[in-house]
Amino acid sequence: DLAVSPNDFNVQFAAAWEKDRKAWNFTGNGPGSGIYKSTDAGESWTLVSTSTSGFPTGDGVGRIGLAVFDNNIVYAVHDNQYRRPKSDKEETSDEGLTKDDFKTMSVEAFLKLKNARLDDFLKDNNFHEKYKAENVKAMVEDGAVQPKDLATYLEDANSLLFDTPVIGAEVYRSDDGGKTWKKQNEDFIDDLFYSYGYYFAQIRVDRNNPDKIYLAGVPLIASSDAGKTYKAIDGDNVHADHHALWINPVRPGHLINGNDGGVNISYDDGAHWIKNNSPEVGQFYAINIDHEKPYNVYGGLQDNGVWKGPHNASESSRWHQSGHYPWTSIMGGDGMQIQIDKRNSNIVYTGFQFGNYYRLDLDSGKRNKVQPKHELGENPYRFNWQTPILLSPHNQDILYLGGNKLHRSLNQGDDWEAISGDLTQGGKKGNVAYGTLTTISESPFKFGLLYTGSDDGLIHMSDNAGGSWNLISNTLPKDLWVSRVAASKHNKERVYASLNGYRWDNFEPFIYKSEDYGKTWKSIASNLPASPVNVILEDPANDQLLFAGTDNGLYVSMDQGENWEVFQNGIPNVAVHDLVIQPEAKHLIVGTHGRSIYKVDIAVLQEMSPDNMSEDLVVFDIPEIKHSTRWGNSWSSWSEPNTPGIDIAFYTRKKGPFSAKVMTQDGIKVSAFTLDADKGFNILSYDVAFSKQGKSEYLKKYKVELKTADDGKTYLPKGTYDLLIEGNGKEEKRSIVLE
Repeated sequence: DLAVSPNDFNVQFAAAWEKDRKAWNFTGNGPGSGIYKSTDAGESWTLVSTSTSGFPTGDGVGRIGLAVFDNNIVYAVHDNQYRRPKSDKEETSDEGLTKDDFKTMSVEAFLKLKNARLDDFLKDNNFHEKYKAENVKAMVEDGAVQPKDLATYLEDANSLLFDTPVIGAEVYRSDDGGKTWKKQNEDFIDDLFYSYGYYFAQIRVDRNNPDKIYLAGVPLIASSDAGKTYKAIDGDNVHADHHALWINPVRPGHLINGNDGGVNISYDDGAHWIKNNSPEVGQFYAINIDHEKPYNVYGGLQDNGVWKGPHNASESSRWHQSGHYPWTSIMGGDGMQIQIDKRNSNIVYTGFQFGNYYRLDLDSGKRNKVQPKHELGENPYRFNWQTPILLSPHNQDILYLGGNKLHRSLNQGDDWEAISGDLTQGGKKGNVAYGTLTTISESPFKFGLLYTGSDDGLIHMSDNAGGSWNLISNTLPKDLWVSRVAASKHNKERVYASLNGYRWDNFEPFIYKSEDYGKTWKSIASNLPASPVNVILEDPANDQLLFAGTDNGLYVSMDQGENWEVFQNGIPNVAVHDLVIQPEAKHLIVGTHGRSIYKVDIAVLQEMSPDNMSEDLVVFDIPEIKHSTRWGNSWSSWSEPNTPGIDIAFYTRKKGPFSAKVMTQDGIKVSAFTLDADKGFNILSYDVAFSKQGKSEYLKKYKVELKTADDGKTYLPKGTYDLLIEGNGKEEKRSIVLE
């Protein structure tokens, strides 16, 4: 962090932060963390958080946030990673058992526990019904399990985010420009940072009151007594996890807050908030579609749950007036992957981070957890932050879920069996789940022809429903995150894989194809620019057509990856994390991590082949459109007119001038235009109106009334017309049908 005195910009304070982040471990503290001061606008710096200053030093010093009131008064919020001392109450508690009690409990002490007390613990913590006190004691007595296994049974990567007993948030104040520091809070500031203060550590001070400070964490809290006591000021329409706060220096109580749900504004110091999410900035991890008419799109977002909405919902603020928002939240937390039962789209499988998945019945509102659980005494399963799930294309009752093993349920997630051993390199010691599966695919040609990919670079294949597995990634780059493995929809032997190396500072694009079940691989990254690849998708209708999503955008290949083209018109340069095709509508749905979801019609791309890509002119069929007498007219003087249009797509292998004309079927030219076409795909937009000359020629032959619309145009009447496009020495004709 960096903060400047508002009275003298030469006086600056900077927070250094020692951290080490790896895929399997995050250390967010160390003796290198501290506060430095400059009095010459950053030319030179002096450490002011010394061992004699009153500010913590040593290995437990974590992230530090700063706020400067003037040259003398400085605040610091510190994510203290030293462990809390055990309280007398904890050591002498006669209340119910906790998992921590078992971590150091001897076998003798365990066997002396009253059965009723142990049963209460097992029931309260949702142990499987087979684990009763009497049974568990027998297992301990036989040496099959240890008392500490009861604690291990309950721990996963998600619980460790909240359960690590660190000191957490502390607030320090200096009244002498950083020479000495005094801790302000007398009690622990609980439930602000938990164990992941590295995500926050933001503090602000009101320019009009040196005792009024704000802390950003999971909640947003404020203090009016220089940090001694606090109250929460986030409201019902304010999302948790706060990262930015602006305080109006001339109007106390006017706040602008940035959080994991967007932007909120308050004019009364947090008593009431306005939500101000105008731009589309959703961070989607995963997306999917169903086959309803109209079909729905589903998406899992960073810390904003899982949402469902019709693909044709209008993106407008009209819902503020109607009260009917077309998108619906169906799951909270960090929204993850989604699978929809093709027989009944009300049955949806989705969840949140680290494998916490559920089977939802959207019609009844019922929710059943479907996460596999290890046996007592067995090493806990490892689940990726974005755990992969897959409904079998052969039987929609069969669900696959990947931990470090591949699990299969034959009854919609009610019961599970592991159908593999560990399909990773075994994990690494650390505080982040690692050595986990990241992607699953099953061939549509054969039940049980399965592929898995892991976060540590392994790809496995089974051709007998998990009876045996073959490692097929030995010839690929080592240790990289397998972002996608995908069995072909066109060829039983074909499989695709994409690898992502950004965790190793490797930004090379890695996409591979195998034509022999992964025995041999060929790189098809070709001319893709340097950027980690997140997804590779094969088109279901055209086996030459591939799409790739990378950290800097979307790309398309029309020749099986031999060549790639940017496919971005209308999409900003943003990370593309997931892709899915709705086959009936011929739409590609693009899930981005930062600019929400995009949709594009790929029907014309699906019609391309290596043969017609060498043609001088290819004109694609034009969809019929419904005629309306309201074309060009508006319902009031102040509204925009209802204007029609047809996008006529054509392809040419070289650029040049083209002409087009629209004719009645008896040869009257009703409209004509010219354009300079680019090499590749072009769109000719036609407004379905007469040209001035065309209207005159039409009326010479047909003695009918043609009304001029409010926008000054005269639109074609119902009927079938011929479109002729000419260029590069070739002419093509297509029909325009106005129903």
